[in-house]
Amino acid sequence: MPSTVEKLGPSRAKLTVEIPWTDLKPHLDKAYREIATQVTIPGFRKGKVPPMVIDQRFGRGAVLQEAINAALPSAYEAAVTEAGIIPLGEPEVDVTKLEDGETVEFTAELDIRPDFEVPDASTVSVTVDALGDTDAEVDSRIEMLRSRFATATEVERAAGEGDVVTINLVGTRDGEQLQDATAEGITYQIGSGGMIDGLDEAVTGLSAGESATFSSTLVGGELEGEPADITVTVTKVSEQELPEVDDEFAQLVSEFDTVEEMKADLASSVSEMARLEQAAKGRDLVLEALVDQVDLELPEKLLTSEIEARKEQINDQLNRAGLTLERYLDQAEEEAKTPEEFWAELEASTQRGLKAQLLLDKVADDSEVGIEQADLSELLVRKAAQAGTSPEQEAQHMMEHNHTGAWMQEIRRNKALARIVAAATVTDTEGNPVDVAGGGLPADEEAAE
Repeated sequence: MPSTVEKLGPSRAKLTVEIPWTDLKPHLDKAYREIATQVTIPGFRKGKVPPMVIDQRFGRGAVLQEAINAALPSAYEAAVTEAGIIPLGEPEVDVTKLEDGETVEFTAELDIRPDFEVPDASTVSVTVDALGDTDAEVDSRIEMLRSRFATATEVERAAGEGDVVTINLVGTRDGEQLQDATAEGITYQIGSGGMIDGLDEAVTGLSAGESATFSSTLVGGELEGEPADITVTVTKVSEQELPEVDDEFAQLVSEFDTVEEMKADLASSVSEMARLEQAAKGRDLVLEALVDQVDLELPEKLLTSEIEARKEQINDQLNRAGLTLERYLDQAEEEAKTPEEFWAELEASTQRGLKAQLLLDKVADDSEVGIEQADLSELLVRKAAQAGTSPEQEAQHMMEHNHTGAWMQEIRRNKALARIVAAATVTDTEGNPVDVAGGGLPADEEAAE
């Protein structure tokens, strides 16, 4: 199947492909057979309508178009393979020549992976934070467990820090009550935060039946971000009693019989989580360092499409949450302070992300990284753990939503990343080498050698 390739730029190419009539004829015959089974023409049995009659009734052009559409995918794939290019996205196809009984020619313009050199990962050295003391995190987790299993006893005194109060809230503006800023029977622990600014100060010192009024900014609902006067009335004050950290507590909140065993398990869990986070940070830094060294031109169409898809996704999430981007930036801990800064950061991160993907894909191709059944099984187990489902459910989801290709690509990229980080040098701030293997990456025996 004759074909030629013309480079339109570092990341764009044009294929010109000729389909000989001998290659098109099987698709043409099939098109006639399918049409013959679908139409009813007096004097002919269904499925036995001659091609000449179909041409007269429906036109030869319609049959040719169906045959060409059927022949195009395999002809395109063969031309791509012959040209030795890596397509990125769907091609723009145009039939440029059709000589009935002789030949069909079409062109396909497409984004392609540009040629570039993969930097030497062995020259990369990155530093991550050293693992901290686990005692503080263990103590924090134990305090969370104590709070979860605390008991509250109603008391007849003024509310103070740590007490649990039951309150009613009434929001007003210029003396008029705001329905969206009114609530009753809310349970709130003083000092826990997460509600209206100024609430802690207002309820501290109040006893059951007493009220206080303060000015604040509403959170949630249609009036979110709007100023209002809030009247809070305390209906009940309860003192929270935390359980003692003893063997009985350990048996209540864990599978262990003693506090020592529970603390040892918590310390092990905290240490492992910190190690995984440290390893993940090391891998990210290694990949970022290589991306900084890569000199390649991203396909403009692909980049624009990816940016637009991410913008659409974010806008959809904001709409479902009832937020504008401006209000989200006011509330979130984002570096960007304006929508313009936010979208500029998104475009920059998208560009870096696409570069990283192309880099990993090239490493996988150059190293002839393969995929084993065990790799897919491991990915399904990991996704099931993250989603709280089973590997079987994830496999069904993969098939139903046609994620097979994307998930296979994810496996190859992870294995390529494993090769890269195995060659790089990762140390912590104290000079200790950091093991960046594992932590959610598929095992890669060759990379570890």
